[in-house]
Amino acid sequence: MSIDTATSLEQAIATGQPYPYARVELVEPDWTRFPGWADVTAADWASVQWQRAHCIKNLKQLRELMGDLLDERFYADLERDQAERATMSMLVPPQMMNTMVPTVTPAGPGSLTEAFYADPVRHYMIPVFSDRRTDWPSHPHAARDSLHEHDMWATEGLTHRYPTKVLAELLPTCPQYCGHCTRMDLVGNSTPVIDKLKFAGKPNDRLGDMMDYLRRTPSVRDVVVSGGDVANMPWPRLEAFLMSVLEIENIRDIRLATKALIGLPQHWLQPDVVEGVSRVAAVARSRGVSLAMHTHANHANSVTPIVAEASRAMLDAGLRDVRNQGVLLNGVNADPHALLDLCFRLLDGAQIMPYYFYMCDTIPFSEHWRVSLADAQRLQHHIMGYLPGFATPRIVCDVPFVGKRWVHQNADYDTERGISFWTKNYRTSIEADDAEALSRFYEYYDPIHTLPESGQQWWEQHGRLDEASLKAAEMAEASRRTAALQAY
Repeated sequence: MSIDTATSLEQAIATGQPYPYARVELVEPDWTRFPGWADVTAADWASVQWQRAHCIKNLKQLRELMGDLLDERFYADLERDQAERATMSMLVPPQMMNTMVPTVTPAGPGSLTEAFYADPVRHYMIPVFSDRRTDWPSHPHAARDSLHEHDMWATEGLTHRYPTKVLAELLPTCPQYCGHCTRMDLVGNSTPVIDKLKFAGKPNDRLGDMMDYLRRTPSVRDVVVSGGDVANMPWPRLEAFLMSVLEIENIRDIRLATKALIGLPQHWLQPDVVEGVSRVAAVARSRGVSLAMHTHANHANSVTPIVAEASRAMLDAGLRDVRNQGVLLNGVNADPHALLDLCFRLLDGAQIMPYYFYMCDTIPFSEHWRVSLADAQRLQHHIMGYLPGFATPRIVCDVPFVGKRWVHQNADYDTERGISFWTKNYRTSIEADDAEALSRFYEYYDPIHTLPESGQQWWEQHGRLDEASLKAAEMAEASRRTAALQAY
């Protein structure tokens, strides 16, 4: 990973800058290049019903779409991943599928195979077995609910993790399933390797319990309305929930979390949805509440004209802002040029504000996507100064039991073993009686393959111990390291 070499040598010479900015016009790739969509009309493509009905959900449907443009080895690679590694089932809307290999012209059997393997959007939307690490496919500390959100449920699906903010998981489904989903424990269908949790309560009861909690908890001022994805909730039900939240005096911020603005923008362009957003936004404005939308784009190729159209529709309907929260993913965007390309495509082309890039959480089978804290810090350095300050995204580490931290906020960092240590200045909802919550260190772990040889050997020796023995070994090593530093 380096910013020393510009994408275009000619542009670099002309600008004298490591990153040569050039505005790029958004383009909707030609979906008819895929055999299965050769006869799809523009009217079909603009229809949210058509988009939902033609999502790619399995290997058979991918074959029907791509035909022999992909070699059999790719299909076998995908089939093995679905059986042995995938934590999310396949669900790729046509809109998202169309942003894969957008500039490669099919030229006969197998002609898209190598480009498809290399494609950054494919890399996280349709992961294959050969993408993943074989030495450490999962970190020893990987966990299904790596952020312990379920532990912090105030009511079922309502995570109270920060003092003034809650996350309302209204439903457990999305219009697309990203391979790296941090809520893979709950969201989507079960896979051969992950038996998903299910909400126990009935939907109306769960939402009612959430409202009761918000009404009796005046310290909460900010509600992130999520899931899953709110685009999968029928609009009348979502509007009713939002209007109820707006009646609570202490709520000052509401954020709608939806990947669909990128992967299924047709949903947010439906006239009844746009009109509904306008009604909610009008009430929010009248009550001095900020209503915004947070979406999820990880690569510049996903930002197309119809995405920009949907974003403008939301802003015109009265949302205060549309912001992007991406995930830092190796093979997708863990490169200064890729991040800056995405940010400028969002900002210039779609009026979407770059906001956060999260380091990928430590979920099972995610090591091939994750980057080290040191690399994340370097990336933050390399993207500074190009974007306006208000649109320069923060790269953040979501530390278990702590929350989001800017990547330079670590208290200590053992770069040999890849363990960073973090502190916090507030208690989560499960730490009211924990006297040491604000004084202890909390750990985050780098991918083992990014460590120096000595660090990799340490994990080879200790990483397959049971959890208690591993933590004891880590504490002993930390004590030795502290003593050595003090002696030095």
